[in-house]
Amino acid sequence: MASLRFFGGVNEIGGNKILLEDGDARVWLDFGEPFEIGSEYYTGWLQPRSNNVLGDLLEFDLLPRLRGLFAERLLRNTGMDYCEPEFDAVFITHAHFDHVNHLGFLDPEIPVYTGTGTKLFMEAMERTSNYTDYGEHEYRCFRTGEKIRVGDLELEPIHVDHSIPGAYGYIIHTSGGSLVYTGDMRAHGPKQEMTEEFLEAASEAEPDAMISEGTRMAPRERRRNLSEAQVLEGVERVCAQADRDGKAIVYTHGPRDMDRLRTFYEAAGGCGRQLVINPKTAHLLLRLVEDEHLDLPDPQRDDRIAVYYRRKRSCEYQETDYYVWEREFMDRMVTAEEVRRRPTDYLINVGFYSFTELIDIRPEMGSHFVYSMSEPFNEEDLEAQVMHNWLRHFWLRYHQLHASGHMSREELEEAIGRVNPGKLFPVHTENPQMFTRVHERAVLPVLGKIYEL
Repeated sequence: MASLRFFGGVNEIGGNKILLEDGDARVWLDFGEPFEIGSEYYTGWLQPRSNNVLGDLLEFDLLPRLRGLFAERLLRNTGMDYCEPEFDAVFITHAHFDHVNHLGFLDPEIPVYTGTGTKLFMEAMERTSNYTDYGEHEYRCFRTGEKIRVGDLELEPIHVDHSIPGAYGYIIHTSGGSLVYTGDMRAHGPKQEMTEEFLEAASEAEPDAMISEGTRMAPRERRRNLSEAQVLEGVERVCAQADRDGKAIVYTHGPRDMDRLRTFYEAAGGCGRQLVINPKTAHLLLRLVEDEHLDLPDPQRDDRIAVYYRRKRSCEYQETDYYVWEREFMDRMVTAEEVRRRPTDYLINVGFYSFTELIDIRPEMGSHFVYSMSEPFNEEDLEAQVMHNWLRHFWLRYHQLHASGHMSREELEEAIGRVNPGKLFPVHTENPQMFTRVHERAVLPVLGKIYEL
């Protein structure tokens, strides 16, 4: 009998870890890190020890204590003995850290299945981040339309639209019937037809069960539901106003949201400005142009793109100041001094954790800041308070323009109605109880409990 066990993504947004078992086949659907993992035990500088991360997380049951799951080199001081892998595969939906980040703990003999685009994202993150290590694995890449057999299971990945390219949902055929796993998806993005194709296939499968994300399933919607086209219109209005006033435009967005990067790229071209990105984004783009399906600009060849270099070490922009992967784009260099002298030539990305660059850029009073990310969940959000302190200090005009990577409550309810599964398991949500109003056979998962299909 096929069964499910949930070890993450329960009563929380992110951290999906779902174990599907059928006969001798045991596969994981995602293996991500929760957003607030261990917040009851770790805070500030009190964090798991770098030489015993697995043991420190297992101490508080923050990872599933299962035999044949973890890499041998990480099991010292955990109280667990190593044994050969007892799991057949991990199937990843997309490259956001709350779906992939805990891969680094797994036995390298367990194969990892990802979309081709997802693998490119993961490689770029490992190259440019000092904190990302997915470990050594045998990666097996797929595209929409392929079918993958693991024991008695047949998994069919189908693309969906999300705030990162290369996202997939799965239709899975088991001995206990068919199962749909949505991953994360939206219906209002520039590739909404991909989500439509997934939902159509999911409906045709007449699934016995569906695992559905529910990020925006909330009693009251706190956020605007803009489409990517509406975000573009908003950015173009800001550009037009800034051009009239002769002011600078600074923006920030999710670092791997390539739809949003394309939006700012189009807006910059429309107002005759160069899009200025950071070296990490440039490196990511350079990797992603390898995938012709993504249709992204080449940061080494496209004259509409420049790369912002902050002062490091010598403060003289010497090549040796920068990592090897950063040096690839130095012929595209733009500095704070150049932005300060010619503010109307650029549309410049400055992320929250790089706000100190504003001290060097010194945008004129009345310049514009476009915050192209989700609104804070509440008024007590400390980062939001700090951000607005910076904006007030530099007299920057604030614009919030964002298209969510997730379905609204209404869109999700409609999608569930279309698929009409026998059972409904909500994950990736803080409000699982709301699914009982949507589906009469909604099952609210409990961590570690076995659910037969």
